[in-house]
Amino acid sequence: MTHHFPALTEAQKKELHETALRIVSTGKGILAADESVGSMAKRLAQVGVENTEENRRQYRQILFSADDRINSCIGGVIFFHETLYQHSDNGVPFVKMIKDKGILVGIKVDKGVVPLAGTCGETTTQGLDGLSERSAQYRKDGAVFAKWRCVLKISDTNPSNLAITENANVLARYSSICQQHGIVPIIEPEILPDGDHDLKRCQYVTEKVLAAVYKAMSDHHVYLEGTLLKPNMVTAGHACPTKYSPEEVAMATITALRHTVPPAVTGVAFLSGGQNEEEASVHLNAINNCPLPKPWTLTFSFGRALQASALRAWRGHKENEKAATEQFIKRAEVNSLACLGKYTGGDNYGETGQRIYGSCYAY
Repeated sequence: MTHHFPALTEAQKKELHETALRIVSTGKGILAADESVGSMAKRLAQVGVENTEENRRQYRQILFSADDRINSCIGGVIFFHETLYQHSDNGVPFVKMIKDKGILVGIKVDKGVVPLAGTCGETTTQGLDGLSERSAQYRKDGAVFAKWRCVLKISDTNPSNLAITENANVLARYSSICQQHGIVPIIEPEILPDGDHDLKRCQYVTEKVLAAVYKAMSDHHVYLEGTLLKPNMVTAGHACPTKYSPEEVAMATITALRHTVPPAVTGVAFLSGGQNEEEASVHLNAINNCPLPKPWTLTFSFGRALQASALRAWRGHKENEKAATEQFIKRAEVNSLACLGKYTGGDNYGETGQRIYGSCYAY
């Protein structure tokens, strides 16, 4: 029972750790550009753009053509399968465009959420079948890290023990497979902000979920130094009548991590969870200024919170591309400062007009 058969060589461990460190090096975070075709349909519809492969390519090109200013802000970009094999207008592969900036390429490898029978609307995530072969191919095609998202919900009865255990084991199995192929796994157990739960309830659930995740990582012999965690920030549900300060969110978030996440984990890259761009940046800044000891790099892995302004600026018009790219660069720079606890903006903090949250977000 206690025999140990090493899962990775020392050389493999060294490579994984170095890759993880590069992704979250000082002031750098992750651009999550891995929205599925279905998710892109919702995003593009918001600005009146048809969801075609060409329009998706054009939009990703706006982000990937950002100049050298993002090189000090973005350490990694998560691709969707389709995007990994697309090219710019000039025929340059997107993967090459990103690598030439010194930014690492990642890939979303899960295949979406499916219902978990016998629960009250809970889910697990599919995609383990064939993951080993896909990981080997993605590694050849330039990806050095991956992402897998599990989703949990808070209610009076959720998340159930079954959902917590099942999703923790799926994340651990995915992580183990990725590491065998030299790919750093990003572990994303997202607790949705649906509901009217308060900050304390979210912290409690976050701790229970993360404790289960890291027990599963241990059971599956996952090398923690060669992983990154992508958790939700600890926030109240969107329908909660009580509004909490950024400092309260930061304290609850760091406390939850300190209770559950081993110091060996190389970095924590928070998801934005439907917060508007300003809220996500202000909260990240407060987290990095929290007075509690923090043994991990604390950064961002944002999708909508890096892209919403760029998408609104573009609206599918070629003449708007440069302005849209500038909006993306601005958000990247803001969040880079927030990683360092040096962001002094926040003028629009708490405005609900630009909230980018969708209930029960799945992709």
